[in-house]
Amino acid sequence: MAWRTVEPVFQTLSELVAIKSINPAYEGGVPEEEIARYVERFFAARGIETFRQEVLPGRSNVIARLPGRDPNRRVILEAHMDTVSVNGMTIPPFQPEIREGRLYGRGSCDTKAGLATMMHAMAHLKDEGIVPPCEVWMAAVVDEEFAFRGVIRLCEGLEAVAAIVAEPTEMRAVIAAKGVLRWKIRTLGTAAHSAKPHLGESAIRAMTPVLQWLNMAADSLAKPEHPLLGPATLSVGMIHGGEQINFVPDRCEVAIDRRILPGEDPNAVWSAYRSELLEIPGIRVEMEEPMIADPAMETAVDADVVRVAQQILTSQGYDATPCGVPFGSDASKFVRQGIPSIIFGPGSIDRAHAAVEYVECDQVAEALKFYIDFLIAFE
Repeated sequence: MAWRTVEPVFQTLSELVAIKSINPAYEGGVPEEEIARYVERFFAARGIETFRQEVLPGRSNVIARLPGRDPNRRVILEAHMDTVSVNGMTIPPFQPEIREGRLYGRGSCDTKAGLATMMHAMAHLKDEGIVPPCEVWMAAVVDEEFAFRGVIRLCEGLEAVAAIVAEPTEMRAVIAAKGVLRWKIRTLGTAAHSAKPHLGESAIRAMTPVLQWLNMAADSLAKPEHPLLGPATLSVGMIHGGEQINFVPDRCEVAIDRRILPGEDPNAVWSAYRSELLEIPGIRVEMEEPMIADPAMETAVDADVVRVAQQILTSQGYDATPCGVPFGSDASKFVRQGIPSIIFGPGSIDRAHAAVEYVECDQVAEALKFYIDFLIAFE
């Protein structure tokens, strides 16, 4: 499908990109309210019912509902409205531009392209008078880029037979994704003047055996490997210690990112690390409770959502082999709720959060066709 034949979806995508929706947890962040109102207006103009779920003050999920022939079976299309910050971007973040077959701007790839194509897929069915086999919910959710609170709220008591979560997967059907465990470790010392360091105890020096232990823990994760995801990983992403150069520091802190495989319990992983770290002799160390403890997701290769997705991708000439990705997403929460799910969308994760973010227009057009065909075919 040539992308120029589906201009309306690019108008919507451009308008979404132009709306600043940086997650409030990050510099320059704002609530997703303006995007939420845009989504509501889009569906209202087409006579499609919407309702809200409040997640946090001023931050609500928006759900559009399209009746199906079987009201007892529901399919979820889900995309998040928030983006990461624009720090380090080398293009105008909120001035969408199409050139050389790509649409540029913050969120274009992650994941407003997925959001726009899902919105237009539902609109197409409504405009054409097509009643899908199952009831369809298109959920535009908040807070995916920080703590997943939007999808957690959405999944409370939710029942569905399948879900597709929009993320940039280069038009591959993703059935497995790593989870994420994040927490902080702190070493404690005794402050003193740096002219007499022997009167103090350096928390930065105390962090050295902790970092050595973490390096060994990271190396030990090389085996076993998941067939689609490879090994679990551990990374020290941030470190901070001391107040000024002529103080012996009494605190040092590191932030840890541990990627979780299917079958691992992130809280059990955290507890095991805590037990080991507290046994390192000669230092005072504290571990905070996890900031995020999100399990991995894995959907059976023979699940209906996977089977139908494969059929459609094959018909479109794409590689229909199910695959895995190392990044986390909202999908794990649907799987935890017992809803078979895949991650799917246009664009590459390598463009997400990047200094130059863009999405390929041909993939946007093909993703729109995929979502339409899926909603018609899934029974």
